[in-house]
Amino acid sequence: MENKRTCLYDKHVALGALISPFGGFDMPIQYSTIIDEHQAVRQACGVFDVSHMGEVTVRGNDAERYVNHIFTNDVTNAPDGQIFYGMMCYENGGTVDDLLVYKMGEADFFLVINAANIDKDWAWMQQQAEGFDIDMQNRSDFYAQLAVQGPEAEAVVEEVLGLPCADLQFYTGKRLSERADAPDAVETIISRTGYTGEDGFEIYGSADFIRELWDKLMASGRCKPCGLGCRDTLRFEVGLPLYGDELSDEISPVMSGLSMFCKFDKPEFIGKEALMRQKQEGVSRRVVGIELSGKAIPRHGYAVLKDGRQVGEVTTGYHTISTDKSVCMALVDVAYAKLGTELEIQIRRKTFPGVVVKKRFYDKHYKK
Repeated sequence: MENKRTCLYDKHVALGALISPFGGFDMPIQYSTIIDEHQAVRQACGVFDVSHMGEVTVRGNDAERYVNHIFTNDVTNAPDGQIFYGMMCYENGGTVDDLLVYKMGEADFFLVINAANIDKDWAWMQQQAEGFDIDMQNRSDFYAQLAVQGPEAEAVVEEVLGLPCADLQFYTGKRLSERADAPDAVETIISRTGYTGEDGFEIYGSADFIRELWDKLMASGRCKPCGLGCRDTLRFEVGLPLYGDELSDEISPVMSGLSMFCKFDKPEFIGKEALMRQKQEGVSRRVVGIELSGKAIPRHGYAVLKDGRQVGEVTTGYHTISTDKSVCMALVDVAYAKLGTELEIQIRRKTFPGVVVKKRFYDKHYKK
């Protein structure tokens, strides 16, 4: 099956981007180097094409009740424009996906899901919709999206793109166009969440609109094009999970240390009982941070050892660009998850010593 392409694909090729498959799309991995692009976001401003992400609208009398039913976080009585991070889970506590839920208005929600999971998520969400008075639409094929990230992002969005964003608080969003109700209709939405540990904005709109914004950003010289390579190094440094690595159908939010996004005091949500049991009784494995003493780089799938016996595996690993350390996140047996525990990582035929540390390897710089 052929990979999809975003509306900016030709522009990425024209800029000489390295293109590689990701989540069913041909996506730019890097333009110059991952290090240059990573530093641009940490120090100034970078822009990502994230049009591969999925978008689902949920509207109707039971919209809030339905979203609360499938979502671990609690959207009850939220003000318009509030955004929530959380998970959709199976009954056994395994993770369907992690996502953002935007409350756009009364009985009006906008859900942003991971590209690789769009078809799976949509089928699962439809299965859960029986008995709810809602109109739910998968609008993933109609929306394009940019993420403008970095300490200069606010100034760039306001001055280069002419989009009002300074009034947005962290984890809020707003429409910049009229509400769209037709299944193939697209509205313009801007939000302030980010997936890099820096201040940043997400802009959703039609393909033509997003192409126009991209051209303005490139012409300005104030915003560096960035690929998914540095998006991964940026999110990893600040301890943010990636579905398929730190979350999966076998890795629950509790195992990944994300219980804060599971609101156990709300009446119900799918997976609540299993997750409560995990939280109360404990889990067999946990996602931890590990710092290596040398320069060797741990990679996804590498074995984590204790006294020569495997006790886990690496989920994501890098030699960090911002802190110059070899670190990883790993799923390990809970007996070895305590801070300060000494472990080893097997890298090819050698083992390298490491120690369990906090998963956040670099401090976030969000605008609160």
